[in-house]
Amino acid sequence: MFDRGMKYTWLALLLGCGPTVLAQSMAQEDLLNQAQTLASDFQKNLKGALTQAMASGGPVSAIDVCKLDAPAIADELSSEGWVVARTALRVRNPANAADDWERSKMEQMQRQLDAGKTPAELIVAEVRNTGDGKVFSYMQPIMTAKLCLTCHGSQLAPPVAEALATHYPDDQATGFSEGELRGAFSFAKALPVE
Repeated sequence: MFDRGMKYTWLALLLGCGPTVLAQSMAQEDLLNQAQTLASDFQKNLKGALTQAMASGGPVSAIDVCKLDAPAIADELSSEGWVVARTALRVRNPANAADDWERSKMEQMQRQLDAGKTPAELIVAEVRNTGDGKVFSYMQPIMTAKLCLTCHGSQLAPPVAEALATHYPDDQATGFSEGELRGAFSFAKALPVE
């Protein structure tokens, strides 16, 4: 039997790449798996908190979840070098504004949706060079679900509109329809210097 190292050396030879290239590919696959797990956890925890808030205090309570709990969930998941965030092309909270890379990827996601791609086909995962070194970046679309329309739709109940105006005077995140691209989960992890 082959040990794991020998197995991957043979695999590298069969694929026509060196062991270093294969090791980098395996490391990126591991990072992708980590990012997907973080995205799943973020989505599950946020949806659970929103559902509970809606059931116990209605939509105005859900606004507090997005304002207070969502950043806390992101902070809790930001460990082992990961930076976990949400962003959008039209943000509610200015602190969630997209950087240039995130904006370009969400614009690309929108073009792909318009061309008939499914949300599952919009995931972005790549190693990119930043001014501070290489970073593994991952983005997963957030689609507007029916639950989201209470606070992000076109017709808001007066108490919701009032609470949004109070908490987010520069809100850009209304007028969505179910199934539209609402934003994205965005995760980044700095890579070791080679």
